[in-house]
Amino acid sequence: MKSKLEHAAQEVAMFCRLNMYSKRDIPIRASEMGVLIFVHKSHMPVTPLMISEFLGISKPSVSSLIQGLIKNRYLLKTPSQEDKRSYTLDITREGKSLVENTYDEYLKSIQLIKDQMNEEDFLRLIGLLEQANQILKEKSK
Repeated sequence: MKSKLEHAAQEVAMFCRLNMYSKRDIPIRASEMGVLIFVHKSHMPVTPLMISEFLGISKPSVSSLIQGLIKNRYLLKTPSQEDKRSYTLDITREGKSLVENTYDEYLKSIQLIKDQMNEEDFLRLIGLLEQANQILKEKSK
């Protein structure tokens, strides 16, 4: 018989798998789309460190995502004038078009959950996820 903790772990893992591997009709991986949306929605120049901190992933992982997006002409690097090793990211016309045309598709599974839950339960779910994320972020420091 499973303990409550084991059951909870299985449910969290299942949620992550179902959300991560849900069929999305977009030409790039969900993680790349997350980076592209972050750059597109930012009101200030975006650096790889900002993406790393926002997504909670390592700088080498961010670099890999950025390289793929540059290769596919969705992002451009703009070198820093002060520090030639640093750069910011700019979204290209192709990148903007991809975000604008596929944003709803990217959010499809969350929209489904929102549509099928009552408003109070959905807001409680999001609040609890925010709280859990904060706990895990604090632990990882």
